[in-house]
Amino acid sequence: LRDGPDKENNMNRTPVIVGNWKMNKTVGEALKLARSLKVKVSGLRGVEVGVCPPFTAIAPVIEALKESTIGVGAQNMHFAEKGAYTGDVSPVMLKDLGCKYVILGHSERRGKFSKGADDLVVESDAFIARKAKAAFAHGLVPIVCVGETLAERESGRTEAVVETQLRGSLAGLTSAEVASSIIAYEPVWAIGTGKTASTEQAQAVHAFVRAKLGGIYGATIAQQLRIQYGGSVKASNAAELFACPDV
Repeated sequence: LRDGPDKENNMNRTPVIVGNWKMNKTVGEALKLARSLKVKVSGLRGVEVGVCPPFTAIAPVIEALKESTIGVGAQNMHFAEKGAYTGDVSPVMLKDLGCKYVILGHSERRGKFSKGADDLVVESDAFIARKAKAAFAHGLVPIVCVGETLAERESGRTEAVVETQLRGSLAGLTSAEVASSIIAYEPVWAIGTGKTASTEQAQAVHAFVRAKLGGIYGATIAQQLRIQYGGSVKASNAAELFACPDV
């Protein structure tokens, strides 16, 4: 990508790579990683790069990445600007820090990747849609996550599950807002498991997402939309996944 993206494969869409750091990195560790990334991507062209640290490290990471091309985002937010929502963070707060992105509807928030009853968090598609609308209202780019569980894939329900999540999570957005969103296809069975969807599996779902949204919002919007693949992406498989025309 140092020579620019493959424009034929990506329909002139600028590739976007955003790292979700999840519940990892103290402030000191986050700063060390951010400074390292700043150096490593300094010559990168034709690709958009971002990181989403834990809430505690967002402000110092943003400061460390000033004068770099790396954008910073949050891993979640509430749709309300303020209020009695203990433990939540508002879009106003994120924008005030200088965030560019916000991840919404990750399976670890939807509750489909619960590690046990104590960890179960359930966020509905409608709840995520309100967050996406609020993100745009405050100048944030929502990264809206969709994806099926292993049981849903094995039962042949991948497309039905993903379509339901897409329709519900984007409900209320304008066509322009949808075009400016980032969709992240993250099969639940591949998140943090070491398993990765094959390039054929990833491309098939990405093509389905683009076609389905094209039917709803029009072909032009669908072609503008960037769809990320997430799920055990690493240096050894990133290039192969990026070679897919809809990834």
